[in-house]
Amino acid sequence: MARFTRRTRALAAVVALTATALTISACSSSGDADNAQGQTLKLWHYEGADSAMGKAWAEAVTVFEKETGAKVEFEEKSFEQIQKTASQVLDTDAAPDVMEFNKGNATAGFLASTGLISDISDAVAKYGWADKLAPSLQTTAKYTDKGVMGGDKWYGVPNYGEFVGVYYNKDAFAAAGLQIPTTYDEFVKVLDAFVAKGITPLAEAGAEYPLGQLWYQLALSKGDRDWVNDYQLYKNPVDWQGAETTYASQTLKDYVAKGYIAKDVSSIKAEDAGVSFINGTSPIFVSGSWWYGRFTEQATSFDWTMQAFPGSKLSLGSSGNLWVVPENAKNKDLAYKFIDITMRPEIQAIIGNNGGLPVAADPKDITDAKSKDLISAFNGVLSQDGLSFYPDWPAPGFYDVIVQQLQGLITGTQDAATTNANLGKAYDEGTADYR
Repeated sequence: MARFTRRTRALAAVVALTATALTISACSSSGDADNAQGQTLKLWHYEGADSAMGKAWAEAVTVFEKETGAKVEFEEKSFEQIQKTASQVLDTDAAPDVMEFNKGNATAGFLASTGLISDISDAVAKYGWADKLAPSLQTTAKYTDKGVMGGDKWYGVPNYGEFVGVYYNKDAFAAAGLQIPTTYDEFVKVLDAFVAKGITPLAEAGAEYPLGQLWYQLALSKGDRDWVNDYQLYKNPVDWQGAETTYASQTLKDYVAKGYIAKDVSSIKAEDAGVSFINGTSPIFVSGSWWYGRFTEQATSFDWTMQAFPGSKLSLGSSGNLWVVPENAKNKDLAYKFIDITMRPEIQAIIGNNGGLPVAADPKDITDAKSKDLISAFNGVLSQDGLSFYPDWPAPGFYDVIVQQLQGLITGTQDAATTNANLGKAYDEGTADYR
């Protein structure tokens, strides 16, 4: 499932909570995490038992109990339960010692700004977690006093990652006498070649997140890290008629006009786009690593691969969700010990061999061929510090604005300049409190 939409739901839920500034006294720690016989670590997370993370963390629990002598009390919570009740529960004695929580300004940043989760910078230094995380992975774990990501203090640690790339149907390419593109010019030539054969090459969805992600990827292809920092971290004002957004909006409009994308894309949902790739109708799909496991199981009638968007050093993506330690946690040292175990190569390898994207795995521990391809593509993005987050992140409600404005663009009811002006107005209004 796309984290893009899941985060939007989380953002709305957390922002809706009425919160006041809280002053919370520091809780006592458990002391020696390696000699914790008789103690209990209270753990919350919402990953399914059969998921990559669920399998890895179950093994981490076994290792933790063996090494510390402590027991783990795991409470299975749904994503929505944690998001909707966090502000109330974390201010009580019922708070867990460690839990999974969504990254971003309106989620983990909100909890950090209100004092509900701990500044864990000392633990990060003690265990050396920063050395295992690329700079763009660190951004979503560190917040300012206002709760804006990219700050100086660590409030969480990501255990896995995600990114958006391009899925290619290799059999369809071979049948058309085409090669997988390695540059953007080659990418466009491939699109033209499929159109010439009467094939609409790009699976897309204008009613949900995929079209917005493609729009942002096109902007990223003309941007750099400074532009990302301006857009995502409010370092400087964003020029909404600048080269990046102008290129993205006009190119997206051109994609529809040239037949790269279906004319009825404004009404198509993400599921429909994904299925059109699975059934072989569309030979190319620009979307996220969250589809990888499903494609492995269901797109079995042809050979396929996923690679980073050609010709761009920047890609949509981020860390996965964070391990956070509530300020009211009774056993913080045990929490840090557990987090550290989940960062070990052998635990990270379980994530990697089950369709996830580990942040600290040893490549030689990844034995599944498809997983190796995915992790190789992800590591390529990380090596360039390329993760650039998602277009809806800067402001509450911006996801819906992007969907609506791009629908207007591709249906021809407004031009690129008008689309960008409308996006800019909503962005500026939504980010005013952060800047």
